[in-house]
Amino acid sequence: MKSILTLACSLCLLAITAFGEEKSQPNFVIIFTDDQGYGDLSCFGSETIKTPNIDRLATEGRKFTNFMVASPVCTPSRAALLTGCYPKRVGMHQHVLFPASTKGINPEEYTIADHLQSQGYATACFGKWHLGHHPETLPQQVGFDTYYGIPYSNDMNHPDNKGKPQGGHVGMDILWADPESTLTKWKTPLMENEKIVELPVDQRTITRRCTQKAIDFITEHKDEPFFVYVPHSMPHIPLYVPDEVRDPDPKNAYTNTIEHIDSEVGRLLDHIDDLDLTGETYVIYTTDNGPWLSFQHHGGSAGPLREGKGTTFEGGQRVPCLMRGPGIPAGTECGDLIGTIDMLPTIATLSGKALPDGNNQIDGMDASAPVLGKGESRRDVFLYYTSRGEIEGIRMAEWKLLVKKPNQRKKKGKKAQKAGKQEEPKPQIHLFNLVEDMGEANNLAEEYPDIVKKLSDRMIYLDQEITENAREPWHKPEA
Repeated sequence: MKSILTLACSLCLLAITAFGEEKSQPNFVIIFTDDQGYGDLSCFGSETIKTPNIDRLATEGRKFTNFMVASPVCTPSRAALLTGCYPKRVGMHQHVLFPASTKGINPEEYTIADHLQSQGYATACFGKWHLGHHPETLPQQVGFDTYYGIPYSNDMNHPDNKGKPQGGHVGMDILWADPESTLTKWKTPLMENEKIVELPVDQRTITRRCTQKAIDFITEHKDEPFFVYVPHSMPHIPLYVPDEVRDPDPKNAYTNTIEHIDSEVGRLLDHIDDLDLTGETYVIYTTDNGPWLSFQHHGGSAGPLREGKGTTFEGGQRVPCLMRGPGIPAGTECGDLIGTIDMLPTIATLSGKALPDGNNQIDGMDASAPVLGKGESRRDVFLYYTSRGEIEGIRMAEWKLLVKKPNQRKKKGKKAQKAGKQEEPKPQIHLFNLVEDMGEANNLAEEYPDIVKKLSDRMIYLDQEITENAREPWHKPEA
């Protein structure tokens, strides 16, 4: 009898041990660059930019070729990543925030950091925030234990965004030729938690310093679960790299910057490997929107995609994405439709704890099956909003519809009186089959009016639901 009890106890202990191992909490690292194009990594087809360290995530993990961001500009895209919502649902859809902005992410929103922090994760954000610079809207209000980085874009000046140097690619050439311009031409702040600790920030070393902060944080918390969010401020203009790695030719500025980011990603990956945390750490690499093409050699490439940042064409919102981690099949590729709005529920599943019942409504869907190579994406619809937050398009399966309103300039004075009442200009209707035409070169709207109507009706219906149920962002109280 005693031997039977001993055997039973042993089996129970084995079951408990196995259960504990199965339920162990993985770590999460999200590297989120700024304005990097679909064609700006070697593993996504670049022939001019060498990214061997980032490419490791493709060979050791999974490459996602249909990965979408929810806006073609910074602020709304970042809100979508953290909250799992289209930016309009959380009131963060109307373009980007500036140093004089009086709103930001509502601290009542439930973020990836909130979810992981509730499970005992150590959480940190090192890099560009751009969801509000007021104390009520900074990272520590939405689940992060600590923050270090630039509160808004690196081409913005504290406190009122005035006094900036010449813009355009010519202005960027001038700044690149003068590395000290980061200290003499800009007043961009560096914050630690809620305080400005450097003004202006030395942008030459900001990518390296944020990486080092991430490395130090991982070292400090290697024996507990951690979440590290590294939203680099580069390669958003103005571009800067450390003096010792700088190529003086401004024509090579963008390549130089991406390859510096690649080196820093390599340092971070090597550190995770050296601490024997590779098998329990998910690393996600992606970017907030497509390349800023008007800056020419200071901007990136959308590769085979049409247009770039600020547009609802694929070049503005389809971005490179790579993931490595436990259960992700190495050296594989996924063409399923998923995006940043799916990361909150996906990370919740991978962490072993479901999102709380009765929480704020979100738009994200659990994409753990395609991430792990165990099934198809649940996402069959994706909405495209302009940089100003207006609904402009929808994708369903292989079909993408864009309904673009023409630019209307108000006529003034006598010309307007003579013109009288003008007919409302008709919108431009674009219909693309993205499976056959990922470059959006062939407009099929006239050939398939029934598909145009079906997609248009669905787009209007879904946008109406989001509009009716949208939540307010945080607003600064009036004095």
